[in-house]
Amino acid sequence: MEDISRFEDFVAERADALLRYGYLLSGNPHDAADLTQEALIRLHRAWPRVRQKQAPESYTRMIMARLHISVWRLRRRERLDWALPETAQLDVLPSGIEQDLWQALAGLPRKQRAVLVLRYYEDLADEEIAGVLGISRGTVRSHASLGLAKLRSTVPHPSAIDGSIA
Repeated sequence: MEDISRFEDFVAERADALLRYGYLLSGNPHDAADLTQEALIRLHRAWPRVRQKQAPESYTRMIMARLHISVWRLRRRERLDWALPETAQLDVLPSGIEQDLWQALAGLPRKQRAVLVLRYYEDLADEEIAGVLGISRGTVRSHASLGLAKLRSTVPHPSAIDGSIA
């Protein structure tokens, strides 16, 4: 009974952060919710083992990253649009360079996007990213380099927009 209570406490405390993490990985609120839900289901199954190591959040994030990659493999390049036609859009969208950055990030291949999210949002080292994604450290560096190069070529530098020199 205590295990169930601890699991419920973990979900109550960390579900929102995990949902935001899922959004950063997927770029879509519906996919983020699916990733979070599936990861929490898998965490629940492994809770006694994971809780003993006291690493439930990192375990859940690793599950989410791996699920994100496996979903991509199943769908390949299929992209579902979550906005229904002829409906009002109530979400506040980012503007200016922030919107350009989100669009460019969404346009990256899934592994490049996952590596950049894990590196810059989660602040993980290359070794940790390699462990989460099940790839080599060199592949992590390659994906990061390619992803950053694509972002740099797609999104203008802020100083180029306002005319100042950084």
